Amino acid sequence: MGCSSCSSGGGIPRGCQNNGTCSSGGCNKLGVFDWLANMKLPNGKSQYDIVEIRFKNSRKSFYRNMKGLSLYVGDVVVVESSPGYDVGVVSVVGELARIQVQKKAHNFKAHEARNIIRKASQADVDKWVASRGLESETMFRARELAIRLNLEMKISDVEYQGDGTKATFYYTAEGRVDFRQLIKDMAENFKIRVEMRQIGARQESARLGGIGSCGRELCCSTWLTDFRSVSTSAARYQQLSLNPQKLAGQCGKLKCCLNFELDMYLDALKDFPKTDIKLHTEKGSAIHIKTDVFKRLLWYLYDTGDLGGPKLIPLSPERVKEIIQLNKKDVKPNDLKDFVEEIKSEVVTDYTNVVGQDDLNRFDGVFKKKRKKKRRPSGRANKNPQQAENKTATSSGNQRKKQNPREEGNAPSSQKTNTNKPSPQEGGRPKNRNTNQGGGNNSRKRKPNNRKPSQGNNQQGNNQKGNGEKQ
Repeated sequence: MGCSSCSSGGGIPRGCQNNGTCSSGGCNKLGVFDWLANMKLPNGKSQYDIVEIRFKNSRKSFYRNMKGLSLYVGDVVVVESSPGYDVGVVSVVGELARIQVQKKAHNFKAHEARNIIRKASQADVDKWVASRGLESETMFRARELAIRLNLEMKISDVEYQGDGTKATFYYTAEGRVDFRQLIKDMAENFKIRVEMRQIGARQESARLGGIGSCGRELCCSTWLTDFRSVSTSAARYQQLSLNPQKLAGQCGKLKCCLNFELDMYLDALKDFPKTDIKLHTEKGSAIHIKTDVFKRLLWYLYDTGDLGGPKLIPLSPERVKEIIQLNKKDVKPNDLKDFVEEIKSEVVTDYTNVVGQDDLNRFDGVFKKKRKKKRRPSGRANKNPQQAENKTATSSGNQRKKQNPREEGNAPSSQKTNTNKPSPQEGGRPKNRNTNQGGGNNSRKRKPNNRKPSQGNNQQGNNQKGNGEKQ
């Protein structure tokens, strides 16, 4: 039922797509895991009768179960209010509620706590949802009324009571605001009982929620219950730059997470010497520049300007203490570099970013277009046009010779192919057709072959003669 405050209708949130099962944000802020739910009580001991009830956003309160109702986490109940009644959701029961009372409500008195009337019926839930649907319209209308009265205040949230007879307006202001006329105007317009409650910037961000610079939901709206004061000294101890844009959160104040690791830094800095003490050497005096708490190094720089440029000298806290003790005895070492120890760099394999998705420069140089080489033509262009014409002429002549090899001879092709007429030089024998296929003059004679022709050759010659006579 917690999703009814941020839904567009039907109890389904517009953004989370979890249909009412979201674990953080506007549906279940400051959720508690009951790690004592499966533990059984000893014999003869009754369950703790104080129950924690959660209302809109981060508002919670303790109520007493005088009627002994069997309540579980997530049950919708009707509780006493002034005037009328209110509707809330059970968040903590049993022994865990006893621990919560000891942790949060130090001056809590059980006999003064209000009682749980009953479990909510369907009519109570419908009325509660209908009153919640009027909150956004009421808030915008109340802002218009405050602007007309020129009041320096910001109405950030409105919470209706479960019975719809009362509404609480949460506002932030830098100073004191006289809103007596505003209450009268709102009571006439909305026909309800009006209660004004001033909250700070941190409480406002806790009620509204949001995303921090770390990419996660705000700590104040998810699990942080108490707001401790945060000072700039917390940033100095952690060697952070005093940049208000980086140190401020969504509320405009210093981030609450600056206090999370402050105790660890304070314990580590106990072994470090004071940084305002100068180290005196024969070469000159050195001043402190920065401190690396994790590597246990202090970086010093000579105050005399060198021509080669400033060079930071890393020293361990033990070495710095040793130099300070020598200076107290009016002893000046020759140079700080004599006290520099070898820094052992440990190679630690990090498996959290194996693929490289967290690297901000992972897209640099990926989309650079490679220049494609221009393809040169197969035949290079000749600078001399006459040489180019001669080359083209010779190439065309060679191609013709390859296609018609018979044209190389002086005689025409008609005389070469006439094999039926016998020549007088060959003794009246018909000229063989295959003798002039390679081209050349007809007057060229063959050398006599002294070898005796074989039967295979005679048969081949007879076949050739027969072919010639048939033609």
